[in-house]
Amino acid sequence: MYYELYVDSLFVINFVMNLYLLMLVNQSTLRTATRRRMAMGACTGAVIYLIPFMIGMSPWIKWPAAFLAGTGLMVEIAFRPRSFMILLRIIRQLFWYSFLMGGLFLAAESMMPFLRQFMTGICGILGVGTLAYWLIAFFMEKDRKRQGNSVCKATLINGEKKVCVTALLDSGNSLREPISGKPVSVIDRKLYRTLWGEEQIPYRVVPYHSIGKAGGILPGFLLPVMELEIDGVVRQMQNVYVAVCEEDNNVGIILNPAVLEENIRQLV
Repeated sequence: MYYELYVDSLFVINFVMNLYLLMLVNQSTLRTATRRRMAMGACTGAVIYLIPFMIGMSPWIKWPAAFLAGTGLMVEIAFRPRSFMILLRIIRQLFWYSFLMGGLFLAAESMMPFLRQFMTGICGILGVGTLAYWLIAFFMEKDRKRQGNSVCKATLINGEKKVCVTALLDSGNSLREPISGKPVSVIDRKLYRTLWGEEQIPYRVVPYHSIGKAGGILPGFLLPVMELEIDGVVRQMQNVYVAVCEEDNNVGIILNPAVLEENIRQLV
């Protein structure tokens, strides 16, 4: 028996589905991977998944080998985990989302049998895959908002000065630098002195409003580098605005959730 295989269609399907899975994992890790790295990882996985079709070897060897190699390289390129155990944890997440998307495919096929022929083509597969991705991503975001704030590790870097602190991703922090419109995170005076010392440097005025308190202004400074570590995966951001409050905030830095989106193109 012979099958006619269109390599370009198979590559596109694998690439898009790999990209969806990486994006779902990325959303669960506070977006620690860049779009470029996720695209490169998805492309690498798609290429490796094509290799078994091109070599003559026992299917019991070539398919598991290609699957493990493609998945491992895909995760390594996208997330750059710091240890083998973290790599395995991310792969486990990816397998879970893959299983969930596969279940949605089967559910769609059983509930809408009249679309079965359409769903076997490239447009149908990508269309259902896109709907499955948006459905899973919607419920993930809804669950994240329900759970509230998240805590991770942050490294604040100003020249040769480097401080490791706890970072709180606060959904209630909506501060913006008024000129650029960029999101502003909050540190206390003690941490400011550690990073900048007692030197008086120019700052931006950041207005704020607080429930139960009068509004006011905070001095805002541009932090050259901030690194966030979530579940062993590190994300580095450049030129992050931080405002300095006089009161001790009991954590190292209170992050504005929008800072994760603002710096998406600057990740390394």
